[in-house]
Amino acid sequence: CLNDGFADKRAMYGRYTQELGAYAKEEAARLREDGALRRTTSVRGQAPELMEYEKDPCAKCQVCTSWCRKFLISRVGEDWIFLILLGLLMALVSWAMDYTIAFCQQAQKWMYGGLHNNILLQYLAWVTYPVVLITFSAGFTQILAPQAVGSGIPEMKTILRGVVLKEYLTFKTFVAKVIGLTCALGSGMPLGKEGPFVHVASLCAALLSKFMALFGGIYLNELRNTEMLSAACAVGVGCCFAAPIGGVLFSIEVTSTFFAVRNYWRGFFAATFSAFIFRVLAVWNKDEETITALFKTRFRLDFPFDLQELPAFAVLGIASGFGGALFVYLNRIIVESMRKQKTINKFLLKKRLVYPAVVTLLVSTLTFPPGFGQFMAGQLTQHESLVALFDNQTWYKQGVAEEFVYSSEVPQAWKHPQVGVFITLLLFIVMKFWMSALATTMPVPCGAFMPVFLIGAAFGRLVGESMAAVFPDGIHADSTVYPIVPGAYAVVGAAALSGAVTHTVSTAVIVFELTGQISHILPVMIAVILANAVAQSLQPSLYDSIIRIQKLPYLPELGWGQEKYNIRVEDIMVRDVRYITLSSSYRDLQEALITGQLKTLALVESKGESYKISDHQFPQCCEKLQRNLEQSLCVRVKARKPYWMPVIFGPLDGTASHTGMLL
Repeated sequence: CLNDGFADKRAMYGRYTQELGAYAKEEAARLREDGALRRTTSVRGQAPELMEYEKDPCAKCQVCTSWCRKFLISRVGEDWIFLILLGLLMALVSWAMDYTIAFCQQAQKWMYGGLHNNILLQYLAWVTYPVVLITFSAGFTQILAPQAVGSGIPEMKTILRGVVLKEYLTFKTFVAKVIGLTCALGSGMPLGKEGPFVHVASLCAALLSKFMALFGGIYLNELRNTEMLSAACAVGVGCCFAAPIGGVLFSIEVTSTFFAVRNYWRGFFAATFSAFIFRVLAVWNKDEETITALFKTRFRLDFPFDLQELPAFAVLGIASGFGGALFVYLNRIIVESMRKQKTINKFLLKKRLVYPAVVTLLVSTLTFPPGFGQFMAGQLTQHESLVALFDNQTWYKQGVAEEFVYSSEVPQAWKHPQVGVFITLLLFIVMKFWMSALATTMPVPCGAFMPVFLIGAAFGRLVGESMAAVFPDGIHADSTVYPIVPGAYAVVGAAALSGAVTHTVSTAVIVFELTGQISHILPVMIAVILANAVAQSLQPSLYDSIIRIQKLPYLPELGWGQEKYNIRVEDIMVRDVRYITLSSSYRDLQEALITGQLKTLALVESKGESYKISDHQFPQCCEKLQRNLEQSLCVRVKARKPYWMPVIFGPLDGTASHTGMLL
């Protein structure tokens, strides 16, 4: 109707006498006046008892609340309020989980340190504690919501493609995800929280929009619901690492094939607000003096690296690409090998807690500090290990492995009297590599980004220490000596390996925000791009691999080759489409309903034609069809409740939309 009325105001030669926006505002004002007039008339005709009901104080409070809500939405905006609440809630959840996880990890060290006189009791305390936590996490998740198992990014990637996954965005899943993830990370196993936090943020967004009447419109509108879920994915990464910019870019890369630019500001605003509140809570709890990066580095800024080091950074990136592809392959092989063994598979399905308990027992035994863990810094947590690996001091000087520049508990964990720092780093990389690939297959809420990030940092540190050993006096440039900084290689390695596993480039931005420095932006970008090029040519990303393993309803990418997939649309499309016309009789409709196997019927104007029926024509067409049906029955049918029949209207070429017709 708007188009018809606006077309009447056209002058000659196709020019318009009024702007479309101004005309639309006039029409909207006129419709509002008509609606107000109808409401006034209906109020005058109300029954006396309804008028008495409106005089009730509770009714007045409801009216006042409704008016305040409408005023707040009109002044501030529904999206802004929703994103602020989402960022605040996720910051609180992230901080509370980090606090609880740190407490659980310190409790394990306290039990281990309090039994220093008896090594057997130390071993029992070191092993039993994580086994209990992991077993509880697996059992609690399996009982309450099995959908909370795993990362959550593959599922969100599928949901954002338009597939409805049952029970993945419910309150039970939220509770199971948060509690299960807290216990799993508190056990000290090589697991991460970045992937699960994307799922947790999406759960918060879905629950906010569903249970709060203020945001009911977001949940009912499928398009806006998808937009808010996209913003929630960015919030999950942003509040996890306090990296809002990298979080937005990372969420776009891992969850979206096509991204709507209109969602950009939502993701940035919510992620920035969430990261800000998350760091403010750390300052409030006196964990930090001010808002700083999580793993702040102090690399020199005047001459961060020499051009002669760029080949070493490039080799580090290429090697990380091969390592990332190997990690994805190893993770998939572990899952597929257990599924192929029918006996083991049946046993694990019946005894679901045995597998996580055995894996935790194995990993805890190997990381026991007085045992094999002394050769791989087994007593350090992931956070402590990253702080040590990003240190800008050189651990190896002049070929003397025992000489550290300063004495501290964290660097001393990497020093062993029998073996050098190279052996310690190498054992750490190899052991953590297969341990992380194995641990991420456990049926608990867990991610793989942080373990891979840590392995990449250790690999980069190994390359950096090797460069420091080859060039003990540093690289000379213009008669000035600049020593090698192994910590910079650790930063580059962490970004490269995590980017290779996830097939993302935004890990470079996440690293800059985590360390608070962009002095090594060129080496990081070179290494990340090379790692991605190598990994993408060998294996799919970790999330795509999980999608294939779980057989989620997700359409794969077509790739570069046009003949990569030989299945075309015409091979699977339904050719014999049942349809009805405007002149169809009751018998035609009955035959179409009985013989057709589809849930929808196509509505066209006449037989042999496929003209599109526009929105403003559709009600008139439905009325005409209903009159024809009534005439064919020779009786006017009056049903107690209206019945909606799904009808497709439009051309029969795959571009038609669908709606309902009242019968």
